[in-house]
Amino acid sequence: MTKIQPWIITSFAIVNNIIKYIENKVLQFDTLIIGSGLAGLTMAIKLADHQKIGLITKKSLLDGASGYAQGGIAAVLSADDTLDAHIQDTLTAGAGLCDEGVTRFVVEHGKSAIDWLIDQGVPFTKDVSSEMGYHLTREGGHSRRRIIHAADATGHAVQETLASRVLHHKNITILENHISIDLISGTKIGRTENQCYGVYALNTLNDEVITIAAQNTILATGGAGKVYLYTTNPDTATGDGIAMAWRTGCRVGNMEFIQFHPTCLYHPHAKSFLISEAVRGEGGVLKLPDGTRFMPRHDPRAELAPRDIVARAIDFEMKKGGLDCVYLDISHQSVEFLQEHFPTIYARCLSLGINIAREPIPVVPAAHYTCGGIVADLHARTDVQNLYAVGETAYSGLHGANRLASNSLLECLVFANAAVEDILGKSTQEIIALPEWDESRVTDADEQVVIAHNWAELRHFMWDYVGIVRTNKRLQRAQHRIQLLQDEINEYYTNFHVTADLLELRNLVQNAELIVQSALSRHESRGLHFSKDYPDAQTNPKPTILSH
Repeated sequence: MTKIQPWIITSFAIVNNIIKYIENKVLQFDTLIIGSGLAGLTMAIKLADHQKIGLITKKSLLDGASGYAQGGIAAVLSADDTLDAHIQDTLTAGAGLCDEGVTRFVVEHGKSAIDWLIDQGVPFTKDVSSEMGYHLTREGGHSRRRIIHAADATGHAVQETLASRVLHHKNITILENHISIDLISGTKIGRTENQCYGVYALNTLNDEVITIAAQNTILATGGAGKVYLYTTNPDTATGDGIAMAWRTGCRVGNMEFIQFHPTCLYHPHAKSFLISEAVRGEGGVLKLPDGTRFMPRHDPRAELAPRDIVARAIDFEMKKGGLDCVYLDISHQSVEFLQEHFPTIYARCLSLGINIAREPIPVVPAAHYTCGGIVADLHARTDVQNLYAVGETAYSGLHGANRLASNSLLECLVFANAAVEDILGKSTQEIIALPEWDESRVTDADEQVVIAHNWAELRHFMWDYVGIVRTNKRLQRAQHRIQLLQDEINEYYTNFHVTADLLELRNLVQNAELIVQSALSRHESRGLHFSKDYPDAQTNPKPTILSH
C-alpha cells in the first residue's frame, strides 16, 4: 500500500470541502458521522455506497486517538485460542462489571472484523510460520497470543488505509477543522419528540457556525483523556460526544472507570508517548531505580497483570519511594528483535538518547482510556432516536470496570458494523427545516486568559484528586471546584462568541462532573476505581448509570 502523507490527505479534504460546501451554511446528509477514528471511518466506508455521508473531524482526518494505538487488535485467530478464552479474559479484566452478552457478541464478531480490515489492505505484520500468515502477540490480561498488529503502529496503519478509501468516495463529504457545538434535538427546537436532527458545528478556520441536518447522527468522538494533566491521548480527546449526548438527555454509564496506562514515556520532550503493553508481553520487566523488580510483589501475573493492577503498583512504588518514574527493561532482547517488533518505540526512544537495547525506559502511568460513556445498545443506539454512539465515546457494556488490552479497536469495528446494519435497515426519516445558529446576543471575548487558566486548573485538580487512588475528601474537593468552573464557563458561553478552546473546556468540565459524580456513588474498590475509604469490593456490583 502506498503511504499517504498527512498533507496530501488535508489537501484532498480541502478540495472535497470546497466542491461540496453549501454557501448558506446549512448542510444536509443521510448520515452525519462526528469523529474520524476507526469507528467513524469504518462507518463512512460501509454506508457510502448507499447514502450521502458527512464526516466531521476537529482537526485533520488522521488526528484521532485510533492512530495512536500501538499494540494491535484482539481477536480469536489461531487454532490454540478459543472464543470462550477471549471472553473469560475480558470478563476477568472487567472485574465483574462486563455485560457477558455484549462481550460474547463482540468476541464472536472479532475474526470477521479483522478479515474486513485485511480486505481493505491493512498491512498487518506477517509471520509465514503461523497458520494464518500473520504474527500474533500477547498483552497483559490475555491468556493467549491473539493480538494482530502492524509492528508497533497498528492504529496508524489502519487509519491510513481506511482514510485513503474515505478520501476517494464520491458520497463522502469531509469537513476538517470543524468542532461540534451541540446536537440539534427535537426538544431544543420546540418539538416534542426525543429525536436528533443534526448538529451545530464551528468551522475553526473562519469561526463561522454551520447547521448540519442529518437523518442519522453518529457520535464517534473518542474519550475524555485530556481532562487529566498526564495522558497518552491526543489533544482532540476532550469528551465532546459524551458531553453533547448528556446535554441532549442521554444516560451515561461507568464514568468513574478511567484507565491509566501503566507505561507512558517519562521524558520532558516526549509528549504523551505510549510504551505499548506488547513490550511487557514480549518479556519487558518493571524495575525500581536500583534495578529491583517489583511487580511479583503486587500480583502473581507480574508484568502481565491487567493494566489497573500494574498502574496501581507503579503509583504505589513511586509514592512510597518519592520517585519521578520507574523503569521498563526490555534490554535482554536483541537490537534486531526490538527493531522488528517495536520500530516506532525504538526509534523514538533513541532520538531522546535512550537506547532500549542497552538501558531501561523511564515510564509513568497516564490517563489512557475512558471505559464509560454514552449508554448504547447492541446496535449502538442511544436514548435519543436516530443518535448513535460508537467506540470509546460509548458505554456498550464490553469493558466493565477495566478494559482488556487491545479490545478497544475491536469494539470500534464490531459496533460500527452493527450501527451500519441498523441504519440501512430503517426507513427514510423525515427531514425538517432547522434554525440556523443564533449569535445575535453575543460579542467577542475581551480576553482569552480565563479559558487558559480554567483549562490548566481543571486538569491539575483532576490529576491530584480524581486519579489512580481516590478518597471521598479528594472527590468532594474536585466536585466543589468543578461547580465553580461550570458557573464561570456557562457565563462565558452565554455572553461571547464560541471558540474551539471554549467548547472543549465546556465539554471537559462536563465530563469531569460526570466522572466525579460516578466515583462518589461507588462505595467500593473495583477495577480502575480504587477508593481508600472503600477498599473492599461489594458482592453484587452493578454498573453506574447516571440519568437526568
